[in-house]
Amino acid sequence: MTNRMLVAPSLLSADFGNLERDVRAICEADCDLIHVDVMDGHFVPNLTIGPVVVEPISRIATRPLDIHLMVQNNTFFVELFAPLKPKYISFHIEEEKHPHRLISKIREYGISPAIALNPHSRIEDIEYLLPELDMVLLMSVNPGFGGQKFISNVYDKATRLKKIIREKKLSTLIEVDGGVSNKNINELLNSGVDIAVSGSYIFKSQNIKQAIDSLKIEKN
Repeated sequence: MTNRMLVAPSLLSADFGNLERDVRAICEADCDLIHVDVMDGHFVPNLTIGPVVVEPISRIATRPLDIHLMVQNNTFFVELFAPLKPKYISFHIEEEKHPHRLISKIREYGISPAIALNPHSRIEDIEYLLPELDMVLLMSVNPGFGGQKFISNVYDKATRLKKIIREKKLSTLIEVDGGVSNKNINELLNSGVDIAVSGSYIFKSQNIKQAIDSLKIEKN
């Protein structure tokens, strides 16, 4: 693991008419991961992309995929995307009755399992699962749409989560998704966040590389 913030541009904010161009651009700009939001129109009021679109992305990309499931039937979607061999698959605890079983299934595919928490969800609800997880994704917006306003209580949430991770002597990473930019990246880093997901800030910038570089701040 590096001693700086890792950056995962969110394809939700890319130009889907020029998706190959945008994927190549973020890889050439040396992003660390490519964040792929999968929405089913049920768990969140939006539909995005399935494996038919993500498969060619995985062939173009020179960086690992970070797949974020915002769906009702997690197991079904894990099985759909596992053949693409992403680095991470995260699923929402709010929509999973058997999280331990699903974590094991994801790991059996050779993929790093992660759990996502909506802004209202409590860290305590997943604390017992932390030893089984490679990452926790904290939502700093309500999931479903890009370009939303950052919810600042994620700072405290990340701080408390990092404290638990250190007390348990775990290597679980913390990722934050939603409204991330150069305006809040320092405070996110100081709160213990390891991976910054950023969509609009990167893809709507005049210079994608400069935007990504501005998030790659160093840890003390």
